[in-house]
Parts: sequence; C-alpha cells; structure tokens
Amino acid sequence: MRVIKLLNNKKILALIPARGGSKGLPRKNIRPLLGKPLIAWTIEQALNSKYIDRVIVSTDDLEIAEISKKYGAEVPFIRPKELAQDDTPTIDVVFHTLDYFENKGEKFDIVILLQPTSPLRETSDIDRALEMFINNEDALSLVSVKENEHPPFWSLKLKKNFLKPLFEEKFFFKRRQELLQSYMPNGAIFIAWVDTLKEYKTFYTPKTIAYIMTPEKSIDIDTKFDFLLAEFILQKKGERNEENDKDRK
Repeated sequence: MRVIKLLNNKKILALIPARGGSKGLPRKNIRPLLGKPLIAWTIEQALNSKYIDRVIVSTDDLEIAEISKKYGAEVPFIRPKELAQDDTPTIDVVFHTLDYFENKGEKFDIVILLQPTSPLRETSDIDRALEMFINNEDALSLVSVKENEHPPFWSLKLKKNFLKPLFEEKFFFKRRQELLQSYMPNGAIFIAWVDTLKEYKTFYTPKTIAYIMTPEKSIDIDTKFDFLLAEFILQKKGERNEENDKDRK
C-alpha cells in the first residue's frame, strides 16, 4: 500500500517505552534475542521506516538508555521513577514525551507507539500501518490486532466451582462459523494523531481502525515461554531466508 494522501510535512514520532522493571521476565527489554538485545529489534524496525522522523526510547533505566543509543535510538531524557511503575498507564508516558518536546518548541503530528516486547513485527508492518492510517481520512487512530484463535463466546467461568458460560448459553453452543470473527490487540503498533490523543487520552477512539497481523508476528513477550517461542520463530525464519538465498544463487 502506498500513501496517496499527502503528508504535508506532518512529523511522525516513534516512541518505544522500555522501563527497567519487569516481574514476568526480569530485564526482558535488554535480554539477548539471537544475539541482540530485545529492544534493538524494535529500534531497528523503526529506524528503517520510510515515514518516521524521530525514534525515541523512554526509559527510567540507564543501561537500557545506553543500549538504545548504541542501536541508534534517541534517549533525550531519563523517565521519572513515578512514571515507571507497574501500574503506570502507557498514555502517561506518551504525554510525558510529547510535553518534553513541546517545552523545547518541537511538535509532532502523529505518534506511533512501538512496544519492545513485539520483536516479530517488521518494518513493512510499521509502514503499511502508517499508510493505512494516513490514507483513511476518517481514522483518528490505529491499533494492531490479531484474530482470536477461539471465539470468546466459548469462554467459561467458575460459579461455585461449576463451569458456566461466560456469555449467554445461546452463544456457547454455536459453531465457530455461526459466530462473529473477533480480534484482540497484539501490542505491536499503536498510531494516533497527537491532537486525538490529547482529546481522548487513549489510542482507542470512536474511529480506531485495525491493522491485522498474523499470530506469529503477534507474540508479545511477557514470560520466558514467550521469549523462547519468539526465538524459535526467528530462528526458523532465518533458516528459510538462507535457503531462499541459496535457491536464488
């Protein structure tokens, strides 16, 4: 997909939030993934984009900051500790970054949030998502999603130790083909106009469009299992690329 609506000198900021604390997998943002720190995968994807103007890492951690700069990202500030807690809303980190630049007289038109825990997204996904967003004149924001593997209508709950349908029973007993396809955010890409974020304080707006990604690209690393799965997929992808290169020769 190509951009058919002129950007008109719109400035695009890529923000990569990466705090030092992590309960599920300690130090995961700089944990080596096939020889590179996890955050480096996202930094390189953003730097290779055709449309992004600045790639900023927001972190409270000096080691993450140094590694991020080594791989080409800008780290113009160290995030305050109060904005690096387990319960800190990501949108607060976005506004902190925007405020930092606005106080220096620099404004951006579009923010793309790229979490470092999604290393299997590719630069082509970033650019296609931006093109989709920019080309859709009615869109206020974009969120990347994946199809639900199983319909949520088949979910169960426990009621006095007995299994009961989470939704109405009439949905629980329907076949997959009779139910609406559903999606869930995969955490890889969030895009919005800066003015939209200021108005709604979220990437989820009345006019949020979806960028649908495959299950393998949608891995969001939170545990050691997630990390091992991402590593396995990247290894297999590398092997396939090597085989294709040999075939072309």
